Amino acid sequence: MLGQLLVGSLVSAIAIMIHALATVGAIGVARAARRWWASWPRLHLMAVMVATVLLLMLAHTAEIVVWSLSYALVGAAPAGSDLLYFAFVNYTTLGYGDVTPVKAWQLLGPMAAMNGILMFGWSTAVLFEVLLK
Repeated sequence: MLGQLLVGSLVSAIAIMIHALATVGAIGVARAARRWWASWPRLHLMAVMVATVLLLMLAHTAEIVVWSLSYALVGAAPAGSDLLYFAFVNYTTLGYGDVTPVKAWQLLGPMAAMNGILMFGWSTAVLFEVLLK
């Protein structure tokens, strides 16, 4: 169990770093863009929101790829499983249950779900912050 917690914590930390980079980038661009688009505030808001959402979606996808790579490294899913799909289902808390982890790594799924929920909440806060800029 300790190995599962260590691997899950390491992958979560990597996902948090990816999200922090995307967050700092999105907020920085939103603040800088305000000066460029001052004469068209609605167009500015729309452009910044679209760019922010796309950047955050890219960050979430990168985080899911990191989770799927970790599943591959430790053999967390049965042979022949689509690990990217498995990571998406866990990270988004969709929970279809059609792919289940091997017993030795069963804590990684819930840890990915916990990480995903936190990252989606963080993304919501970033979108709100960008709206204020």
